[in-house]
Amino acid sequence: MEYSRLGTSGLVVSRVCLGCMSYGDPGWRSWVLDEEAARPFFRRAVELGINFFDTADMYSLGRSEEVTGRLLRDYARLDEVVIATKVFFEMRPGRPNMVGLSRKHIVQACEASLKRLGVETIDLYQVHRFDPETPIEETVAALDLLVQQGKVRYVGASTTFAWKLMKALGTADRLGMARFVSMQNHYNLLYREEEREMIPLCLDQGLGVIPWSPLARGLLARSSLDLTTTSRGATDKGQIGQLYDHAGDGAILEANANAARARGVMRPAAGCRESLRRMSSSRRSADRSRRLQVKPQVAQRGAERRFRIAHDDGRRVRLGLAEAVGQRQAFGIEQSARGFRSMQREHRLFKQRQAGGIDDCEVSRHLVAPGSQVGRQWVVLGLFRHCAGAPDFAKWVRVLAEASSAAGQEGARLSTPDLPPPGA
Repeated sequence: MEYSRLGTSGLVVSRVCLGCMSYGDPGWRSWVLDEEAARPFFRRAVELGINFFDTADMYSLGRSEEVTGRLLRDYARLDEVVIATKVFFEMRPGRPNMVGLSRKHIVQACEASLKRLGVETIDLYQVHRFDPETPIEETVAALDLLVQQGKVRYVGASTTFAWKLMKALGTADRLGMARFVSMQNHYNLLYREEEREMIPLCLDQGLGVIPWSPLARGLLARSSLDLTTTSRGATDKGQIGQLYDHAGDGAILEANANAARARGVMRPAAGCRESLRRMSSSRRSADRSRRLQVKPQVAQRGAERRFRIAHDDGRRVRLGLAEAVGQRQAFGIEQSARGFRSMQREHRLFKQRQAGGIDDCEVSRHLVAPGSQVGRQWVVLGLFRHCAGAPDFAKWVRVLAEASSAAGQEGARLSTPDLPPPGA
């Protein structure tokens, strides 16, 4: 089992987390397993090195937390595992102050979860949804209170808009209170909207990402979009139609099945592997980008990451998905690969410059070439300050303008008269 820090926090979690919504009370949902039926799953998870277990107070109306707490005490050491639960939804309909993210409900729900789990402190306490009727300052203050009281170690969020998450983070920073360390969002091979805003935000702000429904409610474990033959599919039929309704979804299932056969694994393993690969690639690219913009001399350490990815398998899945889903859904994959290649090229350039093999003018010529992801921004903000006042400043400006024009970038509009004089 591989382990990773949860975002930029110090919390170490297994890269595979056992979601506990399926364990609790069969009376809540017909596909839920009771405590005895759930035992083999928890025992095997601990044997495989999983130390991350996620539940919520509304799963089986609290019964899931009870089962999770008891089975972890039976099979694991509580000081080594990470227990996560959530708050927001009502557990008893129609009762006031028993839903949402008010201070009263957050504090009371946390105390109830502690009793059901049988622990003194919850490792990761997450808001299941954001509450539009409660000021974000009240929610952040209530979560910080639990941290200060020692009832919660870390706080996280789940399923919201990127702007709402950023507002919550900004509020916590402004008030000097505990900020979210993770985002549990909907993400899998069939639903990749999160790649547009949420995942880049989490990378920028240092939040760990914990995708829920990594198998798209079981669709990635099957060969068709028809789940009516399973008890889970019968209860989730309406939600599946709302979440997964794109014309290319069937082709993605086929591509995932082909990748599973090529690797000699089952479809669920192939689907989860590809999601993990994409998350690892995003994080590595973000780390490289930060190193290139801040300290180019340490960029060479960017390749030494904790995630070991089989590049041949990743390339096979990437090409299979691109062929299956067409230009719209393949766009993110191509951009990720293009960005990775660009970062590699820029890394080599800076190493050559450090060794004295090329000058700044040659670096700028390559950086604004087609396909560069850092390009104009790095040149204008970084090399401009470095070269201003240098003997070859005029030469550098001319090279930048010519290369930008050839690349068809916005930098082509730059010209020598538009720039301040050397040394300004």
